[in-house]
Amino acid sequence: MDVDFSRVEDIEDYLSVPEGHYHVRVAEVREGWTREGDVRYAMRLEVIEGEYAGRTAAWDGISFSERGLKRAKFVLGALGFDTSGRIEIEPGDLTGRELWAEVIAEDRVDPTTAQRTIRPRVPFTGYAAQPEDLGKR
Repeated sequence: MDVDFSRVEDIEDYLSVPEGHYHVRVAEVREGWTREGDVRYAMRLEVIEGEYAGRTAAWDGISFSERGLKRAKFVLGALGFDTSGRIEIEPGDLTGRELWAEVIAEDRVDPTTAQRTIRPRVPFTGYAAQPEDLGKR
């Protein structure tokens, strides 16, 4: 067998949906910690309608560090939580909640290995309670 691999890129591609806006549900939440020791919730976002229903759109996270609180407030607000004051929240409280997410492809090259990786990512303000609210920030 003669196989030509010269046109095959050495790339790890983790995209399961094309870039775009998706109606998603928080299908899973894993509690962890940042390197600095702050609580972090990793959320698996699953597409719930359309051609890609059932696929994971992205994994995203919110951290409860001083630096991460602004985004945590934004994401939790989009998920329907009242973020006007103090809130008591557990990872399971997010599971099953729905919102709209913008998914983009993040293309990175590891400087030590030169390995190219493409991963789905939700931008800082890439969430909305309603699709018409995406991009209005």
